[in-house]
Amino acid sequence: MFPPTRRPGKQWIPGVAGPPQRRQRPSTNAPQDQFGSLNASLLFCPRCRAATPTRERLLLVLPTGNLYEYLCIHCGTSTGSKTDHPANPPQIVAP
Repeated sequence: MFPPTRRPGKQWIPGVAGPPQRRQRPSTNAPQDQFGSLNASLLFCPRCRAATPTRERLLLVLPTGNLYEYLCIHCGTSTGSKTDHPANPPQIVAP
């Protein structure tokens, strides 16, 4: 077999891929909330003894945020919980 040949001055094959491009950084003025809400898809279930898909159930509505419980879809055992904090906390208005 012949070794691949390189063309001087070319780093890519025209028509196959464009020139390498740099990714633009997000502006530092407004940081983005990339992970605003994460949901668990698989959690370990102690009853099934395996990582199983979960179902999210609203457990409590609190002033600090909503409390969710994760349930195993096979047996219904609670496998975890999370508290979802609202972006704007509610304001109580007194008369």
